[in-house]
Amino acid sequence: MSKNHDRTDKGDAPEALTPSSANILVTGGAGFIGSNFIRHVLGRTDFTGTVVNYDTLTYAGNLMSLADIAGTFGGKSYFFERGDIRDFDKVTAAFGKYRINAVVHFAAESHVDRSIFGPKDFVETNINGTFSLLEAARRSWGTRKDVRFHHISTDEVYGSLGDNGFFFETTPYDPRSPYSASKAASDHLVRAYFHTYGLPVTISNCSNNYGPYQFPEKLVPLMIVNAVEGKDLPLYGDGKNVRDWLYVDDHCEALWLILEKGAAGETYNIGGECEKRNRDVVNTICELLEELYPLRENIPIRKRTPPVHRYKDLITFVPDRPGHDRRYAINCEKIKKDLGWKPKYAFADGLKDTISWYIKNANWVSSVRTGEYKTWIEKNYTGRL
Repeated sequence: MSKNHDRTDKGDAPEALTPSSANILVTGGAGFIGSNFIRHVLGRTDFTGTVVNYDTLTYAGNLMSLADIAGTFGGKSYFFERGDIRDFDKVTAAFGKYRINAVVHFAAESHVDRSIFGPKDFVETNINGTFSLLEAARRSWGTRKDVRFHHISTDEVYGSLGDNGFFFETTPYDPRSPYSASKAASDHLVRAYFHTYGLPVTISNCSNNYGPYQFPEKLVPLMIVNAVEGKDLPLYGDGKNVRDWLYVDDHCEALWLILEKGAAGETYNIGGECEKRNRDVVNTICELLEELYPLRENIPIRKRTPPVHRYKDLITFVPDRPGHDRRYAINCEKIKKDLGWKPKYAFADGLKDTISWYIKNANWVSSVRTGEYKTWIEKNYTGRL
């Protein structure tokens, strides 16, 4: 149960959230960024509050990612509630049970390829689920100002860039996939609750994250896991699509600063200031693997015929996916100037740490690669490889 008892007297109620002592509801906390954020918060020496991980545990959610956290903090400053964000009654009950005064909303269907095959889940979770959370917050908090609802979004809502230019917080939305359209809709809904009801909200739009505990359907972990297992490395189209890459620890620090210093109603872009073509990312992964997991140690690769002489030989170009945006690039001067944040990890360093983590945590990889995962890989790549 929550350790903190929030003040509710309107006459002397504080005017802003104090994150270091907050009772934070983290939706999607068993997922990639959510689990890393929970680690970040509970690892802070100044944090005396409570973190409630609210997750329905879909294919991309795995409590094994937080097993050590549960062992150290469980029942004291960390709690887990299994639930769907679309379940208004259950969400509302969690607000009351733990005296929630901050929400960090990660929970979402988040893979573009999956949204192309099945857009319904994206609409229901990303839009209806966000509505359920906003309503629960509004009804639980009333007109309080010492609370915060932070909504995590994506740079994909802005559409696609040409060879030049950047996405700013003021860039008009132009989503190109069911996934980005559902996130754009949820962003608008969050802003509407600020303007209509005065709910203290903030929004962040981030670029491509990478790091430990990422489900191996995304580019970086898929390439690492496939290479370690001696499988082909499928690269869409000509591999020249450009993304801005952000190490997950840098993202988590930015989110904490938004909770601490961000102004209600504001949006903050979070980027790694690291534009890379997909093919260059994969080439870098291959080069680092030569150092971290030499071919002579990779038994699956040694069994391949014809023989593979370097990891780059595994790269296989496959037909592009529909509506594949060509380039994303984020301008994050606002969060740097207003909140004092900047990315700390160089891409090569973050990628090296990420590869090492996946090599050392084969059990975690095995635990998340269920029958559903295998079905998805077959569905998405059959006929392309």
